[in-house]
Amino acid sequence: MDLQAFLHGHSFDAYEYFGAHIEKGGVRFRVYAPGADRVTVMGDFSFWLEIPLKKLNAQGVFSGLVAGSKPGNRYKYNMYRGKKRYEHCDPYGFGMEMRPGNCSIIRELKSFKFSDSSWMKKRTKRFDEPLNIYELHLGSWKKKWRGFYRYDEIAFELIDYLKEHHYNYVEIMPLTEHPSDGSWGYLTTGYFSPTSRYGTVDQLKLLVDRLHRAGIGVIFDFVVAHFAKDTYALKKFGGTPLYEPVDPSHQVTEWHSMNFDYTKGPVRSFLQSAANYWLKEYHFDGIRMDAISRILYPGGDMQRGLIPQGETFLRDMNQGLHELHPSAILIAEDSTSHPGVTRPTQWGGLGFDYKWGMGWMYDTMQYMGRSPYDRYGMRDKFTFSMYYFYDENFILSFSHDEVALGRKTIIDKLYGSYEEKFAQLRLLYLYMYSHPGKKLNFMGNELAMIREWDVRREPDWNILKMPMHNSFHKYFMELNRLYLKKSALSKKDYDRAGFAWLDCGCDNACVFGMARNCDGHYMVALFNFSDQEARCYIRYDGNVKILLHTDWEIYGGKTKKKILKSLPETIPAYSGMLFEQVTV
Repeated sequence: MDLQAFLHGHSFDAYEYFGAHIEKGGVRFRVYAPGADRVTVMGDFSFWLEIPLKKLNAQGVFSGLVAGSKPGNRYKYNMYRGKKRYEHCDPYGFGMEMRPGNCSIIRELKSFKFSDSSWMKKRTKRFDEPLNIYELHLGSWKKKWRGFYRYDEIAFELIDYLKEHHYNYVEIMPLTEHPSDGSWGYLTTGYFSPTSRYGTVDQLKLLVDRLHRAGIGVIFDFVVAHFAKDTYALKKFGGTPLYEPVDPSHQVTEWHSMNFDYTKGPVRSFLQSAANYWLKEYHFDGIRMDAISRILYPGGDMQRGLIPQGETFLRDMNQGLHELHPSAILIAEDSTSHPGVTRPTQWGGLGFDYKWGMGWMYDTMQYMGRSPYDRYGMRDKFTFSMYYFYDENFILSFSHDEVALGRKTIIDKLYGSYEEKFAQLRLLYLYMYSHPGKKLNFMGNELAMIREWDVRREPDWNILKMPMHNSFHKYFMELNRLYLKKSALSKKDYDRAGFAWLDCGCDNACVFGMARNCDGHYMVALFNFSDQEARCYIRYDGNVKILLHTDWEIYGGKTKKKILKSLPETIPAYSGMLFEQVTV
């Protein structure tokens, strides 16, 4: 690592210098603590007696080789500023102990040997390929009677589930160390430490390796906008506001966590190095960055003005990550209308590959939550997404944020009776998978769960014993299968030539049609969002066949499954159909 590059915010490899590194004769500890007068390290290797570290330079780097220390040992730093003593875990520590303990743990980073070279060589950003993401919280997807499944224990069951449901990527909510089992993982205390709840460095690497060998990509959920306020971690590191702003009025977020100060070079280097660390050392295929709006604007509010240092930081970090990992995917979770989020940095953009389509989700669920009578006056809200869709590379997402406690689940947000909700849920998902954009669904959505997600409980797997839920589950798997199989549904997601609205030529403002085009291969999707059967005047000159009908009896509907070789005269209430062009 170049120290001057680190201090000026240009490093992506700071973790290779700082932290606890195994050398001949012991472990080398290095820590950046410019506010400390002196620093000591203590741990299992010293019977928790303090060992002084040498101050290497005026910039505040402390270092020392400790004989007798080894992988698996716990340790902490003691930092002295004047007469005060501050105890911290290692900001660059590669492991942490289970709560309520908060010591760092010495880990060997190079002991695991990946066997996923074939996957890594052919990996792409999937702009013209299907990207179907299953988002999950590892600790609540499957639960033991006591404790958690380890990374390596859950691997095969997860792989089987993803393949059965035709997902080709999985996005795992934060795996960095965090204090509370009851949290979602977004309050980070160990930016380089996989949470010990589920195992060790090598066990997490084994999970990623097995997923890759099964043909499944893995996206890492990275918290870059704020950090946990626990005093043993980054807050007031060494007695001074090192990672947070100096001004107390700018330090605390609305989540009662701490803001990062992007004006400081060592902070930028710290975050850039952490992002590179997970991509390089663990072979993650992409990073989803949380709460980008808070980096760009105070409190995420565009009315309060742009934070130029935050914008520059994102642009520089993304550019560096693209250079280091050209095939890795960078995803922004951003609820603002900041221009150019997915525009390349050389063209003035922020350099993300994809952005969650928060506007699409909000408008669609507003429409689906209203009665058919109200929907007649909301046609523009439903079609509005395509007015701005080509401004960014959007992922259509029904994420954990939409189904968490207090927010209702997807099906529960829909208008109507129990049966009507299921009919509309099938219709909603056909619309989602026919609409341009990559796809993301949170665990439990495939079950049509009515209970909101609670981090303390598994999804309601037993709900599939109920006929309507079981039928929807079959429908969802078939829709996923078609999405992966039919290139017209994904190849030209971000090309205007790949999509067209079809004018139904009728007065029913709840009837829509859309066409997807992939190199002359067409698919047509028809939708009736009203509670009455509707005439459809769309005609297609070529030969077509039906692939899916949301109202087929096998999926809980009322229509007998039969072969259709032309577009229908009418569309049943709350239903949709998917056709493809065929050559005779």
